[in-house]
Amino acid sequence: MIAALFPGQGSQLVGMAKDFYQHSPAAKAVLDKAETALPRLLRLMFEGPEDELKLTANQQPALVAASAAAFAAYLEAGGSMPKYAAGNSIGEYSAHVAASSLSITDAIRLVHKRGTYMQEAVPEGLGSMAAILKVDKDVVAKVCAVTEGIVEISNLNSPGQTVISGEAAAVAKAAERLKEEGARVTMLPVSAPFHCSLMQPAADALAKDLAEVKFRKPSFGIIANVTADLVTDMNQVRGLLTEQVTAAVRWTETVEKLSQLGVTRFIEFGSGKVLTGLVGRILDKPDARVVTDMISLKEALG
Repeated sequence: MIAALFPGQGSQLVGMAKDFYQHSPAAKAVLDKAETALPRLLRLMFEGPEDELKLTANQQPALVAASAAAFAAYLEAGGSMPKYAAGNSIGEYSAHVAASSLSITDAIRLVHKRGTYMQEAVPEGLGSMAAILKVDKDVVAKVCAVTEGIVEISNLNSPGQTVISGEAAAVAKAAERLKEEGARVTMLPVSAPFHCSLMQPAADALAKDLAEVKFRKPSFGIIANVTADLVTDMNQVRGLLTEQVTAAVRWTETVEKLSQLGVTRFIEFGSGKVLTGLVGRILDKPDARVVTDMISLKEALG
């Protein structure tokens, strides 16, 4: 049983999806539609510059477009339809596109706005994020709770890998306390503190856009970031995607849920292999593959 995985921010790369565009008619069709929704997107994806591609409002649609193209190329090449799908943060939109519950054009327009709202919610430099390694999530939660200011868990990536987000000063204080607890801390090069309560203005703005978009019944099951469980009622999708902006990404529980549902093979579609690495830290010797270009596509079909 296969689960399709779709990455979030940080997996972008200049040249992403170009191989699919040149060699897969199905992928090219998807990417051309993405370009109509956001002109100049393909040039940024294929040629950069990297600094411009990294901008949140550009990076998010680029990731969705690349993931959707990779999935289209996979199906065109005879890949088996997955039983379930999950995406990390922005990847949840990619999952909906792959499952045909959201059109690629609606998704690109939505995530471009989402990225813009998130960037505008907190002035650059006032917020930050940090990856916390080698300590349990409960330790991270306790430290955040007693730290002055806004600092919250934003990503539960794998056992021993938690990300915190919030006001820059509060994140720095929490990071120092966690080092005393034996943690290894890495400050993340992000332009805003994602998945924390500081993103509420972005969530409020996005809710209005989501209300105008049509969601259809998906062709396979989708796990929501907010609940780490299957979406059973499409009327709830708008609320889930709105809440996702401020809520923690429960990735560890998501992968565990997929395993409990009987998934035996995980395939990551898009750019990079971050999620594949996380699956390997969550499950014991999983069958995890990537589809990032035509070469890896052939390997994934094997």
